[in-house]
Amino acid sequence: MVQSALGKRLAIILLALIPAMAFAQPLPTPTDAMPRVHIETGYLAGVVRGPAVVFRGVPYAAPPVGSRRWRPPAPVSAWSGIRPAITPAPACLQPLNPDGTPNGGGYIGPISEDCLTLNVTIPSTFRPGRGRGWPVMVWIPGGGNTQGGAEAPSYDAVNFARDGIILVTMNYRLGPLGFMAHPALTREARSHQPLGNYGFLDQIAALQWVQRNIAAFGGDPRNVTLFGESAGGANTLALMTTPAARGLFHRAIVQSGGGWSEGETLAQREVAGVALATRLGLPQDATPAQLRAIPSEQIVALTGRGANGPTVDGRLFNQSPTRAFARGQAADLPLIIGSNSNEASLVGGATAQIAAAAPAAIRQAYPDVTTDAELGRQIFNDSSFGAPARWIARRQARGAPAWLYYFSYVPERQRQTRPGTNHASEVPFVFDSLDAVPGRTPLIRPSEREMARLAHSCWTAFARTGRPNCAGQAWPAYDPATDQLLEFGIETGLRQHFRSRQLDAHEAENAGLLN
Repeated sequence: MVQSALGKRLAIILLALIPAMAFAQPLPTPTDAMPRVHIETGYLAGVVRGPAVVFRGVPYAAPPVGSRRWRPPAPVSAWSGIRPAITPAPACLQPLNPDGTPNGGGYIGPISEDCLTLNVTIPSTFRPGRGRGWPVMVWIPGGGNTQGGAEAPSYDAVNFARDGIILVTMNYRLGPLGFMAHPALTREARSHQPLGNYGFLDQIAALQWVQRNIAAFGGDPRNVTLFGESAGGANTLALMTTPAARGLFHRAIVQSGGGWSEGETLAQREVAGVALATRLGLPQDATPAQLRAIPSEQIVALTGRGANGPTVDGRLFNQSPTRAFARGQAADLPLIIGSNSNEASLVGGATAQIAAAAPAAIRQAYPDVTTDAELGRQIFNDSSFGAPARWIARRQARGAPAWLYYFSYVPERQRQTRPGTNHASEVPFVFDSLDAVPGRTPLIRPSEREMARLAHSCWTAFARTGRPNCAGQAWPAYDPATDQLLEFGIETGLRQHFRSRQLDAHEAENAGLLN
């Protein structure tokens, strides 16, 4: 997963600046009009929003605070009475923009170390005790595993519920709290406990919660589609490679899930963890108690200084996800995977430097590109997203059907200023949530609504049946012989051998890792 350079420069907002009202106010009292559901830990009261009922801030694991910091998620305690689930819960600790604009994960508001919650959006026709067996989709947010959360305007799930799909969005531990390793934590852990992968353990705990509880909301625990964008897509791929997640989901969708990686070992992550702790004033031989005593705002201040993907710890991950796919050891699940036409929006003005650093064999694959800025933009798109997506589709097609896409649609008003679909810009089309994005509704053209209808229909059909039978648009499963993908563009359609010269060059450049 490639992190935004902008994201790394974001200023840190101390916990003291978080609006106290988000935590200090008493929860509202449930009324008889609120829809209710009984899950394993007690009753929840939700709120009706048009064609949906939304349950927000539902805990799926105990707060990972105090002695639970840098430990696997623990079970939730039951509650008495009816728990209101009608207001957004804080996202996990992360840097926020000081001007109040969304950060690199699209998130604005309150954060807390007590954050292991999820949202469940279900059709409003739900009635307790009357099983429906609705398909379930579970969304892992993007944000480089350092930013983001379950609450973002483009993640508005109402139209999934309108179309008979239950959608679950989750918060999970981010940055050092989710992905740091340290020798002291290794020594205290039990022999089987995963290390350096707490964010992934949270995601697995959320999926386990779905298996145990989603039937109470009318969902089918045997029909769960896991999907995510950016880091969420990369995490989806990672979860396809660990036995700990087998059986927790049955289909997968990966949107802009990033590139190839050898991964980092536990020993490498421990070195980085010691360096981070010493930056915070602790000795090289810091104890677990000293680590857990670090104020959370100080930890957030160092977010982005370490890697935030899987730790190859020999417990949760025996190898990097790339190695697992290369060896045919990922789960054989139906998969949709693809990328956008301007993923290089992540790197801003650094595209010329990317071109300058490219090997000659890569540069030669782009004979018609005349400027280094454009060359670097295309190299970044293909090397970090397009080529890995095609390679994974080819690998996955050996054991289960896969579908490959390329999202190039740009709204009419932006076609003069954008060279393609920016990173994450496909999300409101997939969610059919264009109207939920602040200030967007007056600008929406009919062509945008048509694209949202099409993309959303592909995703929901896949969740129902395991095949993306799009509204009026054929999309055959990927076949390496035809090398065919579906382009969601100004002119949507099937493309054969799309950018094959460029993608082949990047695959050849990484042959040592991929074979």
